[in-house]
Amino acid sequence: MNILLTGANGYIGQRLIPVLLEQGHHITCCVRDRDRFNQQHDYPVSVIEIDFLQPGDTTFPDNIDVAYYLVHSMSSGGQFEEKEAVSARTFVRLISNTSCQQVIYLTGIVNQQDLSRHLESRLMVENILKEGPVPLTALRAGIIVGSGSASFEIIRDLVEKLPVMITPRWLNTRCQPIGIRDVIFFLCGVLGKAATYHRNYDIAGPEVLTYKQMLLQYARVRKLKRYIITLPVMTPRLSSYWLYFITSTSYKLAVNLVDSMKVDVTARPNSLAADLGITLLTYQQAVELAFGRIEQNLVASSWKDSFSSANTPQTWMDNIEVPSFGCLKDEQSIPINQDETFVLNNIWKIGGNTGWYYANTLWRIRGFLDKLAGGVGLRRGRRDPVDIHAGDALDFWRVLVADKKQRRLLLFAEMKLPGEAWLEFQIVEKDKQSILKQTATFRPRGLWGRLYWMIMLPFHYFIFGGMIRRLSNGISKQTKKQ
Repeated sequence: MNILLTGANGYIGQRLIPVLLEQGHHITCCVRDRDRFNQQHDYPVSVIEIDFLQPGDTTFPDNIDVAYYLVHSMSSGGQFEEKEAVSARTFVRLISNTSCQQVIYLTGIVNQQDLSRHLESRLMVENILKEGPVPLTALRAGIIVGSGSASFEIIRDLVEKLPVMITPRWLNTRCQPIGIRDVIFFLCGVLGKAATYHRNYDIAGPEVLTYKQMLLQYARVRKLKRYIITLPVMTPRLSSYWLYFITSTSYKLAVNLVDSMKVDVTARPNSLAADLGITLLTYQQAVELAFGRIEQNLVASSWKDSFSSANTPQTWMDNIEVPSFGCLKDEQSIPINQDETFVLNNIWKIGGNTGWYYANTLWRIRGFLDKLAGGVGLRRGRRDPVDIHAGDALDFWRVLVADKKQRRLLLFAEMKLPGEAWLEFQIVEKDKQSILKQTATFRPRGLWGRLYWMIMLPFHYFIFGGMIRRLSNGISKQTKKQ
């Protein structure tokens, strides 16, 4: 099928693209910034650059079979309802001039009489799409559980940071969360199914939980002991400030989320999951998969079979997507003033006998301490001195991405840590200048994880700064002696 995907750079869109490609569909992605999309992805897709608020003379291809509408403006603040209405009407006008047979819209559950502004806007958009000439299939979901989703990352932030929580009364509001894996299954399952045309379905997991129960179940998965005290007097404004200061969300998004969280979001029963053969995950299973990154199997299945090591543990590959919410980062960059291939080859030789280019003695001490703690240490080295592939062990790291074409190496830490860590090297172009970017990302587990990062900050400044300079200049005699 020829599929049009709006919101291709969004949370759902990025997970949907590889699955649709694997099923053999041709995809046309609608994005606001073509360069950003092309820099982030190397998918065999067509790209249309369009702002649905100001579409200009943009048109859609005539031969579209199915279109996904995944556009929303909740985080933009202000009169987001007006923006969502304009975007939806623009989409209806453009898709009406194609041969499209179905529009699939992912929206929110709207079963209460008193809806939040966000849910009222979602329902308004659904009605606008329904008025168009193309049959609509609306999938209505509540909280989506997956690493990176706004609601899930707020829960993660709260539990990881606060041993004792003084919380607003809306924590007793009921909802019916659904795992991101199941959302993708539903979105793909209704594709081209005529029986779902002109219909809407509530999609949700099998459990109705309060937000308080979700926080406590999350804590159990992470093996953290947490205490929650609910206050009946906290106003929506105070609740919004509370979320804003404690979590990684923006204030505008916090306001809209608090507004939505005051309303019960539970699903009407239907047989869609059974009709599509979907076994729904419980909330706890979805949380476990979010941290194991198992849902990424949907994305990564096309390249896992090409790993050089048949014994590569799949769970390490499930960390392929570096998280952004609630993470601590050390970001370094340096202009490349010589042959780019030389620098790329330096990156590909890192670890093993080559070492880590700077302060190798400190790296060896870290490996020794890891070994004492029962970790893998530096004893594994690397499989080959110059060649490296996804799935390879590299000292106390695991290689997740080794793509010379994209000039990117991504490592995931297997050392003992109070959290998860990624180390990424990438060569990018900026203002006609090649830049080497080096990013260390750490997702702490609880307060000890944050304390660990603070203790290591002086060492990071010293080690990572020296490492990126040496990578751009090659291995000096001084580095070899360390």
